[in-house]
Amino acid sequence: MNADRCDVFHLHPVKVAALKRGLLADDSVLALADTFKLLGDTTRVRILDALSRAELCVCDLARLLGISESAISHQLRLLRSVRLVRPRRDGRMVFYTLDDQHIVGLFEQGLEHVEERAGLAMRVKPRQRRPVLDARERHGASATASGGGAPRGSK
Repeated sequence: MNADRCDVFHLHPVKVAALKRGLLADDSVLALADTFKLLGDTTRVRILDALSRAELCVCDLARLLGISESAISHQLRLLRSVRLVRPRRDGRMVFYTLDDQHIVGLFEQGLEHVEERAGLAMRVKPRQRRPVLDARERHGASATASGGGAPRGSK
């Protein structure tokens, strides 16, 4: 007896027909599969974790995660392609955030699922969105106070 097969051949045509009408369209299946495929990378998960907590620029993400700005930019381009993140330009700076509350919910539910499944207690604080700071508050005050001139990344 194979647990993945029916031992008795018995069709439920009404049930199958009703379900078939309600299945996802091919374009939705492809888009959802692409989204989950992109979520299958640890660097991208770390980026989404950071962006679930605050709006950040490429240089802040690179410093926070300990990888190059080029690598962060590449990952953000992929995440933008499936609308998981969105940019916001402020002068010469570009800040990134999660695209919308659906992405926050998807991320939080996925995290809850894996921690519950692994029997782990919540090891991190709940994702609380911090107020978005403008470029002067995020970079300008520290750069000018230290005499550093223009913030890094503003060409």
